[in-house]
Amino acid sequence: MGQNGAVVRRRILGRRLRELREEAGMTLEAAAPALDWSMSTLSRIETAKQTVDVHGVRSMLDLYDIGGDRWDELVALAREARQKGWWRAYGLGVRDSYVGFETEASLVRDFTLAYVPGLLQTAAYARALFAAGLVRRTEAEIENAVAVRMIRQERLTAAEDPLELVAILDEAVLHRPVGGPAVLRAQLDHLARAAALPSVTLQVLPTALGAHPALASAFTVLSFGDLGEPDLAYVEHTLGALYLEKEEDVARATLFFDRLRSEALGLAESAALIRRVADDMG
Repeated sequence: MGQNGAVVRRRILGRRLRELREEAGMTLEAAAPALDWSMSTLSRIETAKQTVDVHGVRSMLDLYDIGGDRWDELVALAREARQKGWWRAYGLGVRDSYVGFETEASLVRDFTLAYVPGLLQTAAYARALFAAGLVRRTEAEIENAVAVRMIRQERLTAAEDPLELVAILDEAVLHRPVGGPAVLRAQLDHLARAAALPSVTLQVLPTALGAHPALASAFTVLSFGDLGEPDLAYVEHTLGALYLEKEEDVARATLFFDRLRSEALGLAESAALIRRVADDMG
């Protein structure tokens, strides 16, 4: 697959360019006209809301008097930030930016209420979810979406640039027959095997717990390791998705996740429950 989460690289590039401008002692008001840009254009580049080509980055580095290794590093980063994500070859568009964030992440903390996390789904289970969605898809589009989901899972067992997943799923997920009983049974078997992977931590939140802090919504928290990118919270809902980037919002999401982990069944108990539900299906 190769690592190509251009959306994250664009954010890193924007942050680095802003830092270089500030190190040079230049304000947006001073730098923008010197680059023949509006202040809004420069601001959007620095906040990763707008792409910038290599020529633009070179002009910025000239203005900020940057040379040597930092010049080469920033120009290379600019090229990476303009590449199309690997998932675009499967027909997914720029709106599917979550895949780009996950591609660059080192840790995914995922809480799901209604279905198995995407990184742990079988192809048949994922196909059933896509077919039932509000977004109308052709058979070919569904197969492409399933293929992307399966490719994303490869990092859980990759020797290079592995992805760590900490997943909590509501017990109700184990009983919802997405795709029918046979598909669910195969999915539960897959969950049991995935739980044994060194890269996966899987816990079940028991129904007997009753009310809990995240009863209203599933959510995900992404961490980016050595990239230096701050953690990001993501909430997917029926009508779309929401990215939370403010430090206080991400901190609250992390606190909720840690609380859910403390209230969920332990690893062995969770694995035993998954196996028991699967066995009860015959």
